[in-house]
Amino acid sequence: MNVFIVHAHPEPQSFNAALTNRARQTLESAGHFVRVSDLYAMRFDPVSDRRNFTTVKDADYFKQQVEEKHAAKVGGFAPDIAVEMEKLNWCDALILQFPLWWFSMPAILKGWVDRVFALGYAYGGRRWYDDGVFAGKRAMVSVTLAGDEIIYGKTGLNGDIHDILFTINHGILRFTGFDVLPPFIAWAVARVDDRARRGYLDAYEQRLLTLAETDPIEFRSLDEYDESFRLKDPSTA
Repeated sequence: MNVFIVHAHPEPQSFNAALTNRARQTLESAGHFVRVSDLYAMRFDPVSDRRNFTTVKDADYFKQQVEEKHAAKVGGFAPDIAVEMEKLNWCDALILQFPLWWFSMPAILKGWVDRVFALGYAYGGRRWYDDGVFAGKRAMVSVTLAGDEIIYGKTGLNGDIHDILFTINHGILRFTGFDVLPPFIAWAVARVDDRARRGYLDAYEQRLLTLAETDPIEFRSLDEYDESFRLKDPSTA
């Protein structure tokens, strides 16, 4: 299996880095191939504008999706984006590794998505969800949190972590066709002891070793919606 890890943490000695290092070691030892985009180390530019392209469709008015669609047709993406697209094409499984910042991913990772998941390349022309560009590939979020499992539970103050991650799991990964695996979550990493952190690393290793067999999250199928994209059976909402 070819596994692409997109790593988004600025500190090389962080627990996120430890998770990525364990992932590389575990997967390569098991015979898989691994590539890592360490966004901070790469100084990846998260700002999305005309710098995304080497081509121009409309010089008078910038509309990103128009320029993306044109670039996808003529091979006009900037080199830093084209390299990331090639990694996505190469992989069988994608892992997004990041700390939860303000109930979402760090800006550098969101910027990576904004620039790399371009119209005409990652989606478009009804290529989405079940019929998405990356159908047949797997994806998983691996995230660290400052809070514990209780505060991110269904009755917790911060809300259910699975609802928080829905915009990533469903709105980005499933939208583009990935089979999305349940997230790996390391709770309260800044406050637990070394023994607990070793436990997280060991648990992550076991998740990685079953990457190809783990059942994905069950999302609604396109067949459940009518032509206006409303549920055919509203009672199931």
